Amino acid sequence: MNKKLAAGTLLGLFGAGAGYYFYRNHKKNQMLAHLELHGFVAPGFEAVGEAFQQNFEERNELGGGCSVFLNGEKVVDLWGGYRDAATLEPWDEETMVVVYSTSKGLAGMTLALAHSRGLIDYDQKVAAYWPEFAQNGKDEITVRQLLAHHAGLFAFDEPVDIATVADLDELAEVMARQSPAWKPGERQAYHAISLGFYEGELIRRVDPKHRSVGQFFHDEIALPLGIEAYIRLPREIPNSRLAVVDRPGLLDMVWGFPPMLTIDSLNPRSKIYRALVTNPGSGIVHDDETIYARDLEVPSGGGVATAAAIAKAYGVFASGGKELGLKKETLDLLASAAIPSENGFYDECMRGEAKFSLGFMKPCEAWPFEQPAAFGHPGAGGSIGFADPVTGIGYAYVTNRMGTSLTGDPRELALRDAVYRSLDRMKTPDKAATAAGWG
Repeated sequence: MNKKLAAGTLLGLFGAGAGYYFYRNHKKNQMLAHLELHGFVAPGFEAVGEAFQQNFEERNELGGGCSVFLNGEKVVDLWGGYRDAATLEPWDEETMVVVYSTSKGLAGMTLALAHSRGLIDYDQKVAAYWPEFAQNGKDEITVRQLLAHHAGLFAFDEPVDIATVADLDELAEVMARQSPAWKPGERQAYHAISLGFYEGELIRRVDPKHRSVGQFFHDEIALPLGIEAYIRLPREIPNSRLAVVDRPGLLDMVWGFPPMLTIDSLNPRSKIYRALVTNPGSGIVHDDETIYARDLEVPSGGGVATAAAIAKAYGVFASGGKELGLKKETLDLLASAAIPSENGFYDECMRGEAKFSLGFMKPCEAWPFEQPAAFGHPGAGGSIGFADPVTGIGYAYVTNRMGTSLTGDPRELALRDAVYRSLDRMKTPDKAATAAGWG
């Protein structure tokens, strides 16, 4: 390349970058000028409302919601921004968004309810409920090991596409034939997409009505609690109620993710690529015509919900569970410390420490979300939901602008920090019931 051409190329790149910078800031100013935020915060939780507004002004939020339940009472419910960056249609109270792996918490709740009803024992072998599962070295895998990502079943060797996922009988046969990648219990590897499919078949086997995990969740958790959360999104939900996901650019991902994880995510032979990117891959939850896939269950990554729905469900789990008939034994198990694999909590897919237990993530150094007894799950892009039984908190944050922070999005961290600062300052949290209007 000659010097003139090189100089021209650099100037062109600089000009394009500068042009994009000014366009982005012009767009941001335009959006902020028409920004509307709604909802309420109870007295004492004003800091959460301030952090929510700052997310839009300072942390590049597009649209989203944050909700908090304290001892079963809603004390924060905020929403606003835009459900679609292209059209600038507003995010309203009924807007739902795909929450990716935050969905795992909804599936985990379903298994926990089955446990409370005596349908499943976490320490029983999976094959006791699903005899065909015992093939190819899986006969000794326990439900607890499976739900902790210790089973070595993080990917499929056989082709799994949308048609297979839609046919639960065929999917069950594929899973039954799958061989573990190593001796179950030996190591931990994040079952990014596959976990929910195994959970789904377990529920079908133990439920007297043989419902899918999505139907079980809808009938036994969502309907009784009156919440808008779906593992299986129905066709009748209009597109106008769904937020369009704004994905990060390639450079954002390169700079945001850890280097080795970035390399792995581009390598078809890597564990995380096989677990998350392909066969069937996380993209299966999207649809060009309907925004999200309809009547399709991807329990580990396809949940669609409002923040209020997720927070209310976790709030029930955090405050005794009487609304769902949850037993203390089940809740105590969820609050208990995670049990490591033989190789500890190092995750072969994520190349770092993570703690999982009974279908949920537990707090750890890389993923600290308050008390050790807390349990929940984050999702790609920034969403998270969890229960904190020590304080009685059910918490959720959802967004349609995907971030690139692997261990806690700055927007969500600001909100969560405000929640716990508010709790620390309140001498009588049980009196925080009078709503302070927002928007």
